[in-house]
Amino acid sequence: MRASRLPRLLTAALLTVGLTVGCRPTDAAPPVPQPPAPEPITAPTTLNDLNVSLGQAASAPVNVPFGGQWSIPELPAWLSVSARAGKGEVAFTVTAQRAAATPLAADQATLTDRFVVEWSAPDGSAGRSSVTVTADQYTVTGRVVDAPSVTGSDAGRASALNMNAPHSAGRGVIVKYRSGLQTQSQQAQGTQNRGVQALARAGVQVRAQRDLGPRMTALDVADVPAALAALRADPNVEYAVPNAVLRAQQTGGQAAPVVPTDQYAALQWPFRLLGFPAVWRDMEGGAYTRPVTVAVVDSGVRFDHPDLAGQLWGPGEGALDVLSKPDNGDGDGVDPDPTDAQKPGSAAASHGTHVTGLIVARWGENAASCAGCSTTGVVGASSRAPVKVLPVRVLDAQGDAEVSDVIAAVHYAAGLTVTLEGRTYVNPHPAQVVNLSLGGPMSAEESRPLCDGIQEARNQGALIFAAAGNAGSAVPYYPAACPAAVAVGSVTLSGGSAPVRAPYSNAYPQVALSAPGGADPFQPTTFNGGTLNGEPAPDMVFSTSWDYQKNQPNYYFMSGTSQATPLVSALAALVLSKGVTTGAADTLQRLTDTATDLGAAGRDEQFGWGMVNAAAALKAPDVSDTLGLRLQDALGHAFQPKVDALGRFSAWLGDGTYHLVAGRDRNGNGVYGETNEPRVERTFDLGPARTRVDLGDLAPR
Repeated sequence: MRASRLPRLLTAALLTVGLTVGCRPTDAAPPVPQPPAPEPITAPTTLNDLNVSLGQAASAPVNVPFGGQWSIPELPAWLSVSARAGKGEVAFTVTAQRAAATPLAADQATLTDRFVVEWSAPDGSAGRSSVTVTADQYTVTGRVVDAPSVTGSDAGRASALNMNAPHSAGRGVIVKYRSGLQTQSQQAQGTQNRGVQALARAGVQVRAQRDLGPRMTALDVADVPAALAALRADPNVEYAVPNAVLRAQQTGGQAAPVVPTDQYAALQWPFRLLGFPAVWRDMEGGAYTRPVTVAVVDSGVRFDHPDLAGQLWGPGEGALDVLSKPDNGDGDGVDPDPTDAQKPGSAAASHGTHVTGLIVARWGENAASCAGCSTTGVVGASSRAPVKVLPVRVLDAQGDAEVSDVIAAVHYAAGLTVTLEGRTYVNPHPAQVVNLSLGGPMSAEESRPLCDGIQEARNQGALIFAAAGNAGSAVPYYPAACPAAVAVGSVTLSGGSAPVRAPYSNAYPQVALSAPGGADPFQPTTFNGGTLNGEPAPDMVFSTSWDYQKNQPNYYFMSGTSQATPLVSALAALVLSKGVTTGAADTLQRLTDTATDLGAAGRDEQFGWGMVNAAAALKAPDVSDTLGLRLQDALGHAFQPKVDALGRFSAWLGDGTYHLVAGRDRNGNGVYGETNEPRVERTFDLGPARTRVDLGDLAPR
């Protein structure tokens, strides 16, 4: 019985412990102390200055107790926050876009900036607190070195060689054997056979051979490195070297660029950037013989501008005004006089005259025109080439054009028959190139008639270039975005060797090519180095124009894709004039194949295939030979790290994908490693996961 009750008693005792504490003091446990009631937490009503260090991270959190309201009115362009305002705790994440704050020289290891938090407390107090942000940059290093022109045992002893000339590996090798054969004829025959046999065993094909003496022969091979390796492994070979290329020893190893002497030519930096001084030297050889017409479909032109005399097809020669409305600015309808006749005081410049001058402005002395007017003015891209502009007026005095008028103008320019106001017109000088420095945003449906009209002109054989637009947006502009047109974007100077996209230039998938259109006219830079009236000249485009207030010729700064487009049109005309190409398709292919790739590698929406390269497209002679590098990120930002006397460089950069080109500048435009220039390219990523990159030695070839 006792044993059977034990579990029941234990259970009962355990159950009653908590109930008998107050009744049995001798057996009870001591009281459990209770924690004191927490003091009420009062949030701070004052916000102190803050320091936020990102280190090499992309972002960092900020969490500060606060009892009032707060807001961040402004932020530096390279910083963003997850919240701009709140009540209570100041909580947000700071994110850095380092590339936007990296200077051109890429020489700041740490970026520092600050912004303000405005706050107000429940007690009525208020203030402004500073938030200082620091962000460590990422690093790329390397060294730009000259590629040797001669290799092998004779390297360093060929003083007659132009060491800056690119080595041609396709010229084969020269091999000399040690003595040991008996007669001279036996030596010659044995040398040739021995070389061919040795290379055949190594799998190197010998295309031809030439005896150079008893123990020496030249072998024409496609794979020079493999041939050299095989021959130098033969103990009977005294030496084997590339069949190096020698050049005529001109001053500096290259031709002298042509520098025009017209009064304002020094302000026309776009021509230098595109390599035109080399092209103009090329023209001295007389190869530009084929006549080409460029139709400028625009606001018309001032035929009385002295810098355009003899450069235009005038009234009676095909020039045409297609505008029929009575308010179009010249007071008449369709006629063969497309003079840009804006009323005095309505504008300070003539858009069509500006565009036209970039293509065909005269070189040298002009006829006297007005007191104080320049007698030489500016120059046009075509120089002495037989290129003429056909003006077709389609923009009215307000700078507007109707789609139907643009279609008629483009058809007429390309040589198609048009009927205007009951009269039929046929262009006696059909244009191989049509320039459209005009456009606007349209829906795909609205653009169909315009694109169909452009296509018909393209089918006629004309190459149509159109301005991509100046809204700084990703919205396609027409007619540039039409499939049969070539959309041209704008670049400007950066202060480094790589130009950048102009901030106003539209970026969308149809952008095909870029050219210098100038800086933002409201915030122009002054990297070009020119001066006008004792002041630094802006990085805008200078060309022929008209002063309507004084009714006399002048020269004017403008910026826009309107200015970039005629530079591409002019280059296309010169490619045709020299006979490098013969039609629209191969001309466009030539321009894209030789363009200087900018920004992200390959075609992109900012630059298309890149900035046109006149010197490369026209096979112009070398006019310089300097070594350097250019560096851009995928967003188009340009950087120019310093290169020391040994070719070493270090750059501190933000996160992103970068494209670096080390190369030689052969066309004198200050851009290294373009098409037809020796170069070596590297693409690399930087960011929190890869904070440092060493590119090693970069030897352009």
